[in-house]
Amino acid sequence: MNEAAGRAGGVTGTVIIALILIAVGVVTLFDTAGYTDIDSVVFPRAAAIMLIVTSTLVVFVALLRGDDAPGFGTGLWWRRLVLVGAMVLAVLLMPWVSFLPAVAVAFVGALLAAMHERWQPRLAALYGVCSVVILLGFYALFRFALQVPLP
Repeated sequence: MNEAAGRAGGVTGTVIIALILIAVGVVTLFDTAGYTDIDSVVFPRAAAIMLIVTSTLVVFVALLRGDDAPGFGTGLWWRRLVLVGAMVLAVLLMPWVSFLPAVAVAFVGALLAAMHERWQPRLAALYGVCSVVILLGFYALFRFALQVPLP
């Protein structure tokens, strides 16, 4: 494959995903228009606006600069599948197990996908403790500081 074809493939994929994310942001904005509780509107709208703005920037940068990496680049597919699978599983579990356990599933999946070194008992214990602290911190931030109603 020549260099121009590699760049076109990378740019095309980037633009398609960014456009999908822009659409998700727009749908979220329309969905929140029907919310009656103003406290429930702030976070989803802020996230949707940031998603639209950053995805639009990605489209412009990708079209103006191009992308040297063909397709999805070089990486292990199983890591990507574990990450996406853990996030989808967390979304599906959230109505039944509540926020914290569902987010823990996504967090553990992301941790497994991102770990490139060999797992050792001491490192696993350290990551486990740090994970619990981070999850509880985010829960407290959203629940009490930002007062976001959580499932």
